[in-house]
Amino acid sequence: MSFDPQAATAAYIDALGADALAKAAAYTAGNHWLLLWGLLVPAACTWVSVGWGVLDRLAARLGRRSPNQRAFLISVVYFVLATLITLPWEIYANWWRERSYGRTSQPFLDWIAQQGIALVVFALLVGLFFVGVYALLRKAGSRWWLWSGGLTAVALAFFLLAAPAVIEPLFNDYQPVPPGQVRDALVVMAEESGVPSDRIFVYDGSRQSNNFTANVSGVAGSARIAISDVAFKGASLDEVRAVTGHEIGHYVLHHVWRSVIVLSLLAILFFFLADRLYPRFARLFGSRAQLADPAGLPVVVFMISVMSLLVQPVVNTLSRMDESEADRYSLETVNLPDALATALVKTAEYRNPRPGAAQEFFFYTHPSVERRVRAAMEWKAAHATGEAVTLEAGHGS
Repeated sequence: MSFDPQAATAAYIDALGADALAKAAAYTAGNHWLLLWGLLVPAACTWVSVGWGVLDRLAARLGRRSPNQRAFLISVVYFVLATLITLPWEIYANWWRERSYGRTSQPFLDWIAQQGIALVVFALLVGLFFVGVYALLRKAGSRWWLWSGGLTAVALAFFLLAAPAVIEPLFNDYQPVPPGQVRDALVVMAEESGVPSDRIFVYDGSRQSNNFTANVSGVAGSARIAISDVAFKGASLDEVRAVTGHEIGHYVLHHVWRSVIVLSLLAILFFFLADRLYPRFARLFGSRAQLADPAGLPVVVFMISVMSLLVQPVVNTLSRMDESEADRYSLETVNLPDALATALVKTAEYRNPRPGAAQEFFFYTHPSVERRVRAAMEWKAAHATGEAVTLEAGHGS
């Protein structure tokens, strides 16, 4: 009897059970509604900040400081203020709701402590970024927005270089894959792909999330592949190999640099629109600050939030392309389609595997699990792998 990729895909997805599929669909749809409702959050921050006149009074007090000092201090104060204003929403959306769906076991005090660390890092880094933005507004003339792409590229490259060594260890513990069968297999995979074997790590992702996940971060010498302990402990050896092959694909195909280019081009678009539309948005919120005045930052941030939501389908489409390419790389180099399928099905617990076409287009950063499993099954049919996959959770190491 010939192998049927469609039937095999349906069997993998249906194995989750009707209740799990319904829960995943509800969780995913809720996340998408949060994105839309979340647009009210920066609007509230803008109205409160402008209405209270906090930044106007701060700008007046800093009148004798240099322009760069004023831009930095006002930016940091605004992002701290915005975080405090939006804290109830963040608690609901990113902790309470995640707990209610079983996506995290993180205690609230640990969550809030990590949010505090994230705030300090974010406020300092983004504050420095806006120092550059306001410097461009002062010195680059009417085409300042064109230079914003270069500023964004430099900022992203710096962040990506520093993140694995400086930022990520603030939130998680990253360790080399422990000696054993798994490490031996991953070392061979890394060597065959030209990836340094000492750049594959396991981290305690279970501290924040129960999701089955892995990622690639960093650039150049700081780049690394990181596998959450949730995935590492809850997968067969072949599943770990298939998932690592996917992440090696991101690494080898330089997807991070594609993201830097795309985000830098979008920054040019965002700041061009800000240059043209800022006066209208400032009037809407009752702000008297000019675009070049850091006191107008809340209006700029709100505009960026709106524009980011509008371009999300484009960004998500490019992200789905990256994920499909990484899946194919795993299939071509590791050739474990069933293991990749069973690993992907584990992610369906928090990502509806069967979304509608519009839902996937607008909101999904990854192709649907059903689409990805189908691609793996079609690969299997075309290449007749004959692999043997261990379906039990766990593996020797």
